[in-house]
Amino acid sequence: MTVVDLSKVRPYGDTLNDGIVQLSLTLPVPFGDEAQEAARLWALASGFQDPKVVHAQDLGENFSFFVLYARSTISVNFKDIKVLKLSHERLDKPEIEERIRTLLGRRLIVIGACIESDAHTVGIDAIMNMKGYNGHKGLESYHEIQAVNLGAQVACEELIAKALELSADALLISQVVTQKSLHVKNLTRMVELLELEGLRERFLLVAGGPRITYEFAKELGYDAGFGPGTYAEDVASFVLEQVLAEQERKGGR
Repeated sequence: MTVVDLSKVRPYGDTLNDGIVQLSLTLPVPFGDEAQEAARLWALASGFQDPKVVHAQDLGENFSFFVLYARSTISVNFKDIKVLKLSHERLDKPEIEERIRTLLGRRLIVIGACIESDAHTVGIDAIMNMKGYNGHKGLESYHEIQAVNLGAQVACEELIAKALELSADALLISQVVTQKSLHVKNLTRMVELLELEGLRERFLLVAGGPRITYEFAKELGYDAGFGPGTYAEDVASFVLEQVLAEQERKGGR
């Protein structure tokens, strides 16, 4: 059995610790031999060794796409890596329903939306819609949860107004579009508006999307963040745990 030195971890290609990586990139240059050489030289200038273009494609309009193999001498100390993670208990759908009935004593109210300019609902639909995703039913299928999906391009003000109208427990904010860090701008605006209105502590605020991590969401002022591979029960478990904890702090049931 091969023993890996976790204090010096490097990429694996053909053999352990050979540092081989696969790179993909687009250059704003016309397709041809010069373009391939430009991709190779870029990889060299970036610190990679022995770069080789293994695929090249003309994207049209003087843009070219490349896939390269190269070697890196950089290693990382895996032992020193610490990642901020959610530590809540993950329940399945029947357990969530039972705890809402017996411990909360009312329906959990959750509102979701893709805010501002984001028109991509695939993420919020996977969590909210009845059919869910990959065999995991969405929050609309939970009898003990009132799940309201406002859809795409919802202004932050509109989402907040709806949350107040329904006395929501949690706001689920989906951001799929990440070009030019647009998701950061939109997510930040939601937090700033809630704080301006003195409502930040009124709702649980949860972010989700392909570029969202728990640590990143916390940095932006959210209570939690969920990335790829998240299902409705992951979100519901977290929201319920937090709502029950708040209820206990206030001396509820």
